[in-house]
Order: sequence, then structure tokens, then C-alpha cells
Amino acid sequence: MTTLNDPSLTVPTPTPSRGDRGGSPGLARNLGLVIALVILCVVGVVTAGERFASVDNLVTILRLATVTGVVAVGMTFVITGGGIDLSVGAIVALASVWATTTGTQAMADSIGWIAMVFAAVLVGAICGTINGLLVAYGRVVPFIATLAMLASARGLAELVADRKTQIISNQGFTDFFGAEPLGIPVIVIIFAVVTAAGWFLLNRTTFGRRTFAVGGNPEAARLAGIKVQRHTVYLYALLGVTCGIAAVMLMSRTTVGSSTHGTLLELDVIAAVVIGGTLLSGGRGTVVGTLFGVLIFTTLTNVFTLNNLSTSSQNVAKGVIIVIAVLLQQRIANRKA
Repeated sequence: MTTLNDPSLTVPTPTPSRGDRGGSPGLARNLGLVIALVILCVVGVVTAGERFASVDNLVTILRLATVTGVVAVGMTFVITGGGIDLSVGAIVALASVWATTTGTQAMADSIGWIAMVFAAVLVGAICGTINGLLVAYGRVVPFIATLAMLASARGLAELVADRKTQIISNQGFTDFFGAEPLGIPVIVIIFAVVTAAGWFLLNRTTFGRRTFAVGGNPEAARLAGIKVQRHTVYLYALLGVTCGIAAVMLMSRTTVGSSTHGTLLELDVIAAVVIGGTLLSGGRGTVVGTLFGVLIFTTLTNVFTLNNLSTSSQNVAKGVIIVIAVLLQQRIANRKA
């Protein structure tokens, strides 16, 4: 006969990794990323001289990091929660196309450019929510669900745009997002705000703790009272919102909406998140590490470009870095086991 004090009746409480608050291991990971970034900068200075070390080039690196960085913040939440999303590039394309249609721009002319921003973010949120519903309630494997969204969103973007580039005619939109207060582009400021908000949400709120719990052990999280399916939908919706924000950034940089926007963006995003120290198996994530991962890849691309090296060489270097990062992750996971 069992009693209420029987240990076998105890509900397991998830003990999620604490990401950026993870003590010395987290500090060690971030220190390694800082060292890698410093080495890349030294290589840039040695090989490209003042062209790399100039303030203008620093601003260029930050500007190029914005789109990948904002989506990577959202991807950090999804991967930490035990999922993955291959459709982010297609969602960015669809959001940019929808926000630059004739109807949306006409609305922006009458009520303000915020209508274009709202349209892009709304489309991203809807796509992300659909992904979350398929994964959480439809029990479709994240790889398959988001692969389907990749094909669907890209195809819908082509249909809406009729395979044409849609030029932004709203002057208020281009003026606002093209501004550089104190010499800092607005999109870089937005990137910094999104990163800071992502760090706070993941490390200082109940939502973040639940994300670690769901990614670390979904069944234990469920027994602890967490609505795992609903939380999973929230994670994908959050990623969709960041895709919408990234679409707005891309529109401001190119002054167009296009169904070709975001091609292969998902590869750069996932690579940056993995390099930053977020486990692909879930349960551990770090927004600070993701930020460094984005900066490392962007700086690497910049150094290769300044030295007139081919994109093929860049891809080889990225592939080697990704493999090394995954091997290190496996080593850390084995030590914890």
C-alpha cells in the first residue's frame, strides 16, 4: 500500500539549463567565441589593413548582421525548446512581398508607413503559428512541418509578387529605416533592442524557464504543469515575429520586396545559433552566444570579401566551423551524461 509520502509518487520537476546564466561553462563558451572573433579581427587587420579597421567597415558588418541576427534570436528560442525551423528564409520573403503590395503601400500612404511594418510582422506571426500548430498539435516532425512551410511560403510569395520585384514608394518608410542617428543605422539599433529583449525573455522570465524545461524534458515539463503544446506554438510564433522584423530590415536595405529575399537564410541562422552554443537537442540556449555566432560569421564574410576570395571558399570555411561546433557540443553533452 502506497502513501502520500511514497517517493514513487513524486512528480519530476524539470531542471532546465540556465543558458546565459549557466555559470562558468557558459562563461567559458562565450570567452571562446570572443577569442574566435578577436582572431578573425586580427586576420582582417593583417590582410586588409585600414579597409577592415575603419569605422565605416564596422558599421557595414553590423548592418549586414542585422537580418540574420534578428531571426537567430527567435531561432534560439525554438531550438532551445527542442524544435527547429527550416522555413525562416521563405517566411521573410513572403512577409516582404506582402508588405510591399500595391494595396499595403496604398494603406501606408493614407495611415502611415507603420502599416507596412504591421503587415510584415503579422504575416511572419501567422506563418510561425501555423508551424507551431502543426508541430505541437498535429504532431508533425518539425523538420517536415517547416520544410512544407518553406515550399509553401516561397511559392505564395512568388504568386503574390507575380515573380516581380516590388519597389517601395513610401518615402516615410525609407526615410525612417534609412536614418543613422549618431552615425548608427536604425536597423542596427533595432537589432540591439531585439537581442536585449530576447536575452531578458530567455533568462529572466518564466517564459524562458519554461522554454528550457520543454526542450530539456517535455514529459517532465508536462508533469510539472507546463502546457507543453501551447508553449511550443508560442515559440514558433515568436520566431515568426522575428522573421517579420527581419523582412522589414531587408526591405529597408534593398528598398524592395521580393520573393527571392531570404534565400538560404535558414542555414546562416541555424549555423550562428549552433556556433553560439545552443544545443540542437534542446534544453540549453544562449542569446549572447547567438549574437557572437552571428558576428563571427558576418566578420568572416567581410574578411573574405575584402580579400576578394570566392563565396565557395567562404562556404567551405563556414562548413568547417559548423562541424567543429557540433563536435564540441557532442563532447560537452557526453561529459554531462
